[in-house]
Amino acid sequence: MIFAEKLTLDFHGRILFENVNAKFVPGNCYGLIGANGAGKSTFLRCLSGEQEPSSGAVTVPGNLRLSMLKQNHFEYDDVEALQAVIMGHQRLSTVMAEKDAIYAKPDFSDEDGIRAGELEEEFGNLDGWNAESDAGQLLNSLGIEEARHGRLVKDLSDNEKVRVLLAQALFGDPDILLLDEPTNHLDVDSILWLEEFLYGFKNTVIVVSHDRHFLDRICTHIADIDYQKVEIYTGNYSFWYEASQMALHQRRQANQKKEDKIKELQAFIQRFSANASKSRQATSRKSLLDKITLDEIKPSSRKYPWVEFPSGEKPLGKEVLAIDKISLSVDGEPLFTDLSFTASKGERIAIVGSDLAVTGLLEVLAGMREPDAGEVKRGHTVNLGCFPKDNTQFFDTDLNLTNWLRQFTENQEENFVRSFLGRMLFSGDEVEKSARVLSGGEKVRCMLASIMLQAPNVMVLDGPTNHLDLESITALNNGLLKFDGTMVFASHDVQFVQSLASRVIELDGTEFFDLNMGYEAYLANADRRARRGLAA
Repeated sequence: MIFAEKLTLDFHGRILFENVNAKFVPGNCYGLIGANGAGKSTFLRCLSGEQEPSSGAVTVPGNLRLSMLKQNHFEYDDVEALQAVIMGHQRLSTVMAEKDAIYAKPDFSDEDGIRAGELEEEFGNLDGWNAESDAGQLLNSLGIEEARHGRLVKDLSDNEKVRVLLAQALFGDPDILLLDEPTNHLDVDSILWLEEFLYGFKNTVIVVSHDRHFLDRICTHIADIDYQKVEIYTGNYSFWYEASQMALHQRRQANQKKEDKIKELQAFIQRFSANASKSRQATSRKSLLDKITLDEIKPSSRKYPWVEFPSGEKPLGKEVLAIDKISLSVDGEPLFTDLSFTASKGERIAIVGSDLAVTGLLEVLAGMREPDAGEVKRGHTVNLGCFPKDNTQFFDTDLNLTNWLRQFTENQEENFVRSFLGRMLFSGDEVEKSARVLSGGEKVRCMLASIMLQAPNVMVLDGPTNHLDLESITALNNGLLKFDGTMVFASHDVQFVQSLASRVIELDGTEFFDLNMGYEAYLANADRRARRGLAA
């Protein structure tokens, strides 16, 4: 259990949250949501004690152990991966180190023997005998094979380093678990494993995530940061979203009825206030008018961009994409070999596999990269829109946003371009910002705007949900659901892929599997699970 009492944080003159009172109890998993910049990560750091609030207090009962997913893997560079995981339980790690130091002494004294006995008892009480096997199991479950458990953290890949830190946070059954974007850099099977782990976790969990499927699967409650407050709601993310939209709609409807009534009363009063026979009724109406108050509907910090992919002037013909025996390798390692398939009008094909292979294939389909062998044929009616995972080259310029977006449209009118940027949440002086200094999420919204202006009938999208907040992901998802062209795409967002894919192509080394099924069926497919070494 963890309490926040009158918690306030003023960040350089900007209040992120004020006088927050909240209680997070065992057995519940709280999804902490809010717009980008609302203070989600900062609130977690306040709860963990890493960030000092401007006022108020956080209380954790003294006998409870709190664990937080760390972001800095460099402090463990010279530690073996397995030991870095065990260091997530600070007391156990300290006991083990002191115990080993005593046993390593050449002159073992009676006092050392007594102390060693005390440490052995505490070591047993902390379940120390199972520490290495438990830590190893966590690493295995997160996709780090046993042969790499003894590697120094600095010798692991960036993705593996992130997984080590996640295993560290999960290790030792902490009483309070704080997770900031735990699904980042995880493949789908690791995400699904983490969902199962947290679903069965009996203690307190508070998690920040932009993954809607993940939040729906694990959350019993939603803690929403908005209006500088933190409100806690029962239910998962989808339940909160539907309920909040319904409540907002009902408040607006109620206000509309009140506004209509106000206009009716005002019209009557204006018409009959000077009429002696009607003056009493006019006075009565005035009394009614004075009693009507509109409900305050505060402007939320949560904003949804406008995302829609209109059909272009060129209708898509039958022939769209024909991929004929293409191969690609990097540094002599094959990403895929003799890959052949066709994409027809209206198909939505999800590409899955290693990130390197998936990105390589999508770059070939987009014409950004030549295959080592084979050919990609595009139909004569194809108007291709591309969203690359790495958009660096598009923003290596000092153009402001208005002039940057002008590159992708024949309509050069200032009002048109500014209006389009406004739909993507860029307003006022923001449109004068240099493209070079944009955040990751801002760059993604600009790339989506450029694609919409091109009105493609075929899209190749690699990780379009990366860097986006929940609101932008929802808007993009809804926009793509209405798109009537052909789409080949990849994403680690389970719900995003699940809602869009009508077909899945899995890249597995030199093999590939073309599966005419949706993503949910693909994840449950027995053959796929066998290939991945997962339980049936």
